Amino acid sequence: MQIRELDLKELQSAWELVSQLRTQLDYKEYEDLVYEMRENYTMVGIFERGELVCYAGVNIATNLYHKRHLFIYELVTDEQYRSQGYGKMMLEYLNDYARVGACENIVLSSGLQRTEAHTFYEKNEFVKTSYVFVKSLTYNTF
Repeated sequence: MQIRELDLKELQSAWELVSQLRTQLDYKEYEDLVYEMRENYTMVGIFERGELVCYAGVNIATNLYHKRHLFIYELVTDEQYRSQGYGKMMLEYLNDYARVGACENIVLSSGLQRTEAHTFYEKNEFVKTSYVFVKSLTYNTF
């Protein structure tokens, strides 16, 4: 087993996992977004016998309410490998990554319907502290 950062050449492998979580995206949109985020987005993977089995997309950021923190945008384990401890291993790795980055917190947002994920995070010492509100913007085209 190996845990390491992925580079942009590995987007296709990453996509195979990310698409299990971000079902509303297609590959082209995913690729475009990662390229746009690349300055502030780190891709981390757990590999088993050369195969990517768990993926996290993260960023170290600072704001007034979380101070310096690691934000987890995506955390997904391949469906075939779930409930085998890979998610917990990834969180342990990210905990160390955050400490090295002088972070005070690890923060993530999870969809309301993802109750299994919520249970997983709570078992791993995450506490629900807020709600995330989103307003979609529409643009008129003339």
